[in-house]
Amino acid sequence: MEKTDLLDKVNRYYSDKVRTHGPTPAGVDWNSYETQELRFVQLCKVIEQNDPAFSVLDFGCGFGSMYDYLKSVYNDFSYCGFDISDEMINQAVIRNQPNSHLSWVTKLGTETFDYTIASGVFSVKQDENEEKWLKYILDTLHELDLHSKKGFSFNALTKYSDSDKMRDNLYYADPLFLFDYCKKNFSKYVALLHDYPIYEFSILVKK
Repeated sequence: MEKTDLLDKVNRYYSDKVRTHGPTPAGVDWNSYETQELRFVQLCKVIEQNDPAFSVLDFGCGFGSMYDYLKSVYNDFSYCGFDISDEMINQAVIRNQPNSHLSWVTKLGTETFDYTIASGVFSVKQDENEEKWLKYILDTLHELDLHSKKGFSFNALTKYSDSDKMRDNLYYADPLFLFDYCKKNFSKYVALLHDYPIYEFSILVKK
């Protein structure tokens, strides 16, 4: 029940954002197109360079900006965008109609994909207790792992952010803790990327 309540709050938050701002970075609570693309560059490093064709689950896809980025970089892939917000998925469908290589869903079953990518799903805790939010993050990482055959990646705001820029409704994760957790629970092959100019980090888990 607790997780359901938490996800309901997340759903309302992001649905309100996209209703207010439409399919723009502000509609998914990001600052700009430039920082959004920089995140995608980091997260997509989980995809093997010599992978000729692959499948991707975009976990928390919003209105599908990552699909646009993938199209600009890769020629042969299939994509599933998942988001709990009907509002987001409606916008995604308007922007990119589903086809044999593209689907949009609000529920996931037991499907597996080569790669799962989660951008921004751990940042906005609102008024949630930090201990409960961390449990939500760890539970979600296990979900990402279950859906992934070759690997998964995710990002989070960093606890090394400047204190005067931190906001009470956001969650600032410990990158070393999450790196260690991923090494112990998911794979020997884990990378922590904390060398790009945003107050966050990305973790790549390769199987």
